[in-house]
Amino acid sequence: MELSILKKYGSANQYLISLALVTLAAAISYFTVDFIGYRVVALLLLFVVSILAMLFDILPVLITAVLSALTWNYFFIPPTFNFHIGNTEDALMFAMYFVIALINAVLTFKIRQYEKKVRDKEEREKTIKLYDTLLNSLSHELRTPISTIIGAIDTIEENNGKISDHNRAELYREIAKAGFRLNRQVENLLNISRLEAGILKPKLDWCDVNELVYTVLRNNQDDALHHIIKFQANDKLPLFRLDRGLIEQVLQNIIQNALQHTPEDTVIEIEVDQVPYACCIAISDNGPGFPDNALRAVFDKFYRLSNSTTGGTGLGLSIAKGFIEAHKGSIRLENNPKGGAKFTLEILAGISSINNLKNE
Repeated sequence: MELSILKKYGSANQYLISLALVTLAAAISYFTVDFIGYRVVALLLLFVVSILAMLFDILPVLITAVLSALTWNYFFIPPTFNFHIGNTEDALMFAMYFVIALINAVLTFKIRQYEKKVRDKEEREKTIKLYDTLLNSLSHELRTPISTIIGAIDTIEENNGKISDHNRAELYREIAKAGFRLNRQVENLLNISRLEAGILKPKLDWCDVNELVYTVLRNNQDDALHHIIKFQANDKLPLFRLDRGLIEQVLQNIIQNALQHTPEDTVIEIEVDQVPYACCIAISDNGPGFPDNALRAVFDKFYRLSNSTTGGTGLGLSIAKGFIEAHKGSIRLENNPKGGAKFTLEILAGISSINNLKNE
């Protein structure tokens, strides 16, 4: 909060705001001094200085402290409208006010500096931990497909005249699968960088969501050999205006998450529908589901379940959430009552039927 305020209000504005608040407090006190007494006015002015000390830089706060002391002396301490103080008690109170206001400003600033150092240290430790997690994940996720590609190529080269056409084709398929997996991890890293930089802007165009789902399923058909994926196209579905590439990546990441983290023979079901002003996509499975305390955390960067034995960088669902929010939509995760997990995507999008589109 402090940093955002300092960025929002520059140095000149801090001086102006400080002066305005002291003037306002003095004006209110001037018209109420007969009821509250000039000693209470000192507390009100000191309160304003304390508030400013928690928000602004040290120099405008120090100037505010001095100004508030002079204001209290000139307008409120008898005799008023001069800087003479009539009795020793008031002189002592003025001196105490002046010292307390300055000490309050300085100490508050020092406390803010210390808190900032603590926050910066915690942020650095958190960043280092996140990067360690990322590097540890990548060491497995990138090494595995690279090792597959190198191993397959070495086998082909060493047994060039001996290997059968069938085995050669199988090795080429393994290379293709490993290349696709490697490309997917690189895309995830690039996508999370785009989200972090805040430069992601959806390129909207008309899209047939049924065809989009079929494309994603074709891309995952090798990984889904031991799972059952059910999808029935919705013939009544209109065209939606959205970023096809981003939504394809969202579906890719969620389906991959289901394939990696559910047992063999798990049924993964995909449904698409239209809700007011949005496209709704539901992806559910009958696997083990998620712990209740993980239903929100799974969308955090680098988050992985503590009992997870499969690979993954922990970026897929975080990217999916970011892409959906870039469409001003929402994504939520819940456990099915009969077991398994369900992701529900609502993507705000323009809607048009094919016939209407032809007339545009």
